[in-house]
Amino acid sequence: MDEYIQESLALGFIWPSTSLAGAGFFFVGKKDCGLCPCIDYQGLNKISIKDRYPLPLMTSAFKTVQQASIFTKLNLHIAYNLVRIQEGDEWKTAFITPSGHYEYLVMPFGLMNAPTVFQRYINEVLREALNRYVFIYLDDILIYSQTADEHVTHVGWVLQLLLENHLFVKLEKSMFHA
Repeated sequence: MDEYIQESLALGFIWPSTSLAGAGFFFVGKKDCGLCPCIDYQGLNKISIKDRYPLPLMTSAFKTVQQASIFTKLNLHIAYNLVRIQEGDEWKTAFITPSGHYEYLVMPFGLMNAPTVFQRYINEVLREALNRYVFIYLDDILIYSQTADEHVTHVGWVLQLLLENHLFVKLEKSMFHA
């Protein structure tokens, strides 16, 4: 926990809090035997206004990729942590640990509206290619093409846009030119 707090402070993801709010903080195991930090935002989520931005349906992905023969799947690294919490609302994300009281400056995982806020953001970043040769579901991006030459161009364009927007790919969870 101390390692997570120190790393998050150094990255500018969190800062010390004086908020009267404070959710519980704990870790859960991941498939890769690592630990995932979890904050109990049930109370905050109950009083939040639900963001109605739609997440894409998987059935729509099947329709858009039917003519494709080559695919690349990208998984974004620390995606939600790239969306800044609205200034003045940081106190709502406060959490308590044995080593102190902190609040997020970036979108933490666990907030009810985090998925829709991130989906809106990534759709805007890749808007020009969306449903033409890119399908996005949260932090997973599928690039699809009919030819290998076309695919190299598509993948290069998507990677360039991601880099320009400070979005980074997790190589170990990505697959290229399948």
